[in-house]
This record gives sequence, C-alpha cells and structure tokens, in this order.
Amino acid sequence: MNEVTIRPIAHIESDFPEKFGIPRQAGIVEELRAKVVFEEPFRNPEALRGIEGFSHLWLIWQFSENVRADFSPTVRPPRLGGNTRLGVFATRSPFRPNALGLSCVRLLGLEKTREKGTVLLVAGADLMDGTPIFDIKPYLPYADCRPEATGGFAPDAPEKLKVVFPAAALETIPPDKRAALRGVLENDPRPRYHSDPERLYAMSFAGLTVRFRVKDGTLRVESVE
Repeated sequence: MNEVTIRPIAHIESDFPEKFGIPRQAGIVEELRAKVVFEEPFRNPEALRGIEGFSHLWLIWQFSENVRADFSPTVRPPRLGGNTRLGVFATRSPFRPNALGLSCVRLLGLEKTREKGTVLLVAGADLMDGTPIFDIKPYLPYADCRPEATGGFAPDAPEKLKVVFPAAALETIPPDKRAALRGVLENDPRPRYHSDPERLYAMSFAGLTVRFRVKDGTLRVESVE
C-alpha cells in the first residue's frame, strides 16, 4: 500500500491544554472560543478570500495525542460504557488508523495580526490547544445537512448535568470564560464509565484548574485556582 505524506496547514489555539475536559463532539458547547493559526507558507490572506461568506467550516485535524502504529479493528465507545466493542469505522473514536478528526465549527470572523497573519476566530471547537490542522473546507448546508440521518448507537445528545459553583470560585473565573466553562461541565467531562461520587476531578481550562465532584446528576465545583 502506498503511503501519503500530508503536512499541517495550521494549528488551533484553544483553552484546553490537555485532553481531559474537551467536549466529545464539536458544537455542543457553542460558547467555546478558539483561533485557527496558519503555518508558513499557508499564512497568505489570499487563501482565505471569500471565506467570510460561510457561517461554518469543516476542520480536518489530527488526534496528535493518540497517534499509534498498531491498528485495532474494534474499539469500546465510552457512550456504551466502555464495555461493548464496535468497529472503529462505526465510531468517532480517536484511536484510528490515521488518527484523523473532523469537526464542524462556526466562523466568527477573521483577525489580522502582525505576528501570526490572518487568524480565524471560531466557536464550538473540540480540539486541544496546539492540535495540527490539515485542511479547512466550507460547510455547505444544501449538501452537508441531512435532517433524515439516523444516529446509530448515539441517536440523541446525553443528558446534561446541573452545575453548582461556590460564589468564591465563580469570582475566580474571568467573565468571558464563565459560560464556556459551565457548558463544558454541563456536558460531563468525566470518562463515561466513572461514577464514584466521592472522587475529586481536576480539569485544566483557560489557565485555570477546576476541581469538582459529581453526584446524583449534579456537578459541584469545589475550587477554581
């Protein structure tokens, strides 16, 4: 089999320095903000001519923390509790032969900078900070939207948690990050198979360390540092 070499055209700048806490799908936390920063020689504004006409974009990227040489034809989706095996191509597992991800994000605008050239401002990205991006394509509603589509083993979005912040912890969070952080926590950042109500979790987000516990459908933030 022939091998093909591709190179990143850009990388993402997001509030997630590590995998834990990243939403499991793009768009489910619309309040999240990120930047797509282009690499040389793709840092050319001409390559973006006309992109403002589209509300959403497809990002093709790499699960850079899950690149592996071996291949498993089956994986255990967290949505099914981590106990049921399905074919890798029937899931969105990051453990894939080529470790490629696909995300639909909302384009908020373009920002011209001196150091990084023209940067794309996007909403709803589910990428870790520094993730390499291989391609960007416009989302076409007439072709990409399929209202009749079925969702297999994940037909509906999971139920959200109730999130409780102590007043002191809430004051620690910058106002422009509060809605995004709440959205991330509501969607339960824990591994699907974790259910210990006494376990204290720590999540890094936007330069903060957020510690929390989950019990009976409520996520209680213990501290924000």
